[in-house]
Amino acid sequence: MTVRVQRTFEFDAPPEDVWEFIADPASRAEAISVVDSYEAHDDGSMTWRVRLPVPGISATVAVETEETRKEPPELVEFVGRSRALSVTGTHTVEATETGSRLHNEFVVDGRIPGVERYFKKNLDTELDNLERALRRAVEADE
Repeated sequence: MTVRVQRTFEFDAPPEDVWEFIADPASRAEAISVVDSYEAHDDGSMTWRVRLPVPGISATVAVETEETRKEPPELVEFVGRSRALSVTGTHTVEATETGSRLHNEFVVDGRIPGVERYFKKNLDTELDNLERALRRAVEADE
């Protein structure tokens, strides 16, 4: 089973401010509650240490992430792979009359029983976390 969530956020901030946050893989990782820690690599990829409260996973899982497409200042796509799951994310920034809009899509495929059930229940909350972190970042720029 695949879990797919799409959400759009509206901001009074200019698209450049939204892009600054969403184009930074560390900012995205810090916004996700199940990411315990992360490590940036010289090639631009990252290792996320993810703690999932599902049976069969007793410690953090290393999720190797990399950006697969980046078109500044409007599109960033990434993929993350591990023994427990794979995740893809797409973020698209567009200008509006009053600021900007951010379209988000996440797709999670679990490889261990319980992973997809966890994300089906919690992926909306993780997107709420991302939105809150982004709002804090763009409001700090004002």
